[in-house]
Amino acid sequence: MSTPLFRHVPLALALAACTAFSAQAQTSAPSSSSSSAASSGWGNGRGSVLPYTQDGYIGINGGRSNYSLSNGPAGLGLSQDDSGNAYKIYAGGFFHRNLGVELGYLNAGTAHRLGGDTKAHGFNLSLVGRAPLGEQFDVFGKLGTTYGRTRTSGQASTGVALGKEDGFGLSYGLGARWAFTPQWAAVVEWERHKFKFSDGDDSVNLTTVGLQYRF
Repeated sequence: MSTPLFRHVPLALALAACTAFSAQAQTSAPSSSSSSAASSGWGNGRGSVLPYTQDGYIGINGGRSNYSLSNGPAGLGLSQDDSGNAYKIYAGGFFHRNLGVELGYLNAGTAHRLGGDTKAHGFNLSLVGRAPLGEQFDVFGKLGTTYGRTRTSGQASTGVALGKEDGFGLSYGLGARWAFTPQWAAVVEWERHKFKFSDGDDSVNLTTVGLQYRF
């Protein structure tokens, strides 16, 4: 389980990212707009698979998840592993050089608790804000919603509700991208997705690295 201090770190990073976005908007002048456009790809005629957007991309990420769920009443002696292998596939595009949208599927893998398994996966839709920091590097933040489906199995003796659940939940995250060629980029991301589980609503964190193809 993550420590209380660690849980506050992503929120601090998100605040720092928002500050960077604000500084980028305030310092951008008409004379530097062409430089910003070149670094982000905006205005270069790049296509997108999403309607009404350009500078599009598709990507695949893989990494680890962390479930912030309990293991039932204390004293049962059940083992618990909150982490699982996670992956996601997604597509995105921009309707402004600093603002866009992303749609994707994510699978948070399996956590072992309650003498059984807990699984979560779903579809995510997010607004994306990005701040170019050079011709090849940018940072970004996301805010959206995830329609998730979960399944919890385990020992009935725990007294915890088991079964399947589904529904919408808040999602947010941040990351960085390095374009090592005009078409290919490496990305690292941290995200938090709220899921509905049979024993209550809770969050799952994803830390992933991936590869993007830019149109």
